Amino acid sequence: MKQYSLFLAFILFNSCQYFDKQVPSEKELLQKELKSINWKEVDEYPSVVDCDKIEDKKQRQQCFFEVLTQLIQEKLCTDTLAMLYPELDTIEVKVTVFPNATMKFEPQFRKDSVAYDTVKIDSILRARLVDFPKINPAIKRGIPVKTQFILPVILKVE
Repeated sequence: MKQYSLFLAFILFNSCQYFDKQVPSEKELLQKELKSINWKEVDEYPSVVDCDKIEDKKQRQQCFFEVLTQLIQEKLCTDTLAMLYPELDTIEVKVTVFPNATMKFEPQFRKDSVAYDTVKIDSILRARLVDFPKINPAIKRGIPVKTQFILPVILKVE
């Protein structure tokens, strides 16, 4: 009986160390989680209603880019840019989709570009690129986020 009680006391004193585990602090857990997040990619890319049916992430992204490029080309198809800059056949447009589903368009020019009046082209883009269909913003961990990308828009199709 004495051995049994000694064995029981030994187990009791040693078992306390199993309950004395350090709980990581809230800040440590937060830092660990923030490091594990890939901030360069989103869980879901922005989308339009026509592309929402597509299940594959890459195909949905491609569909969105194609639809958006086509809409921009249609809106810029008028004579304004073609008359002012007949040599301009493609323009790169930086598109920003905000979490509240609004969009902003900015033309991208090379730093050494002096052949175009960038202010005039920018004002034409702002005037023409309005009234787009509803855009669903990108999603990161269940939260709408801001995304930016550059689309090459062909102005002249020959």
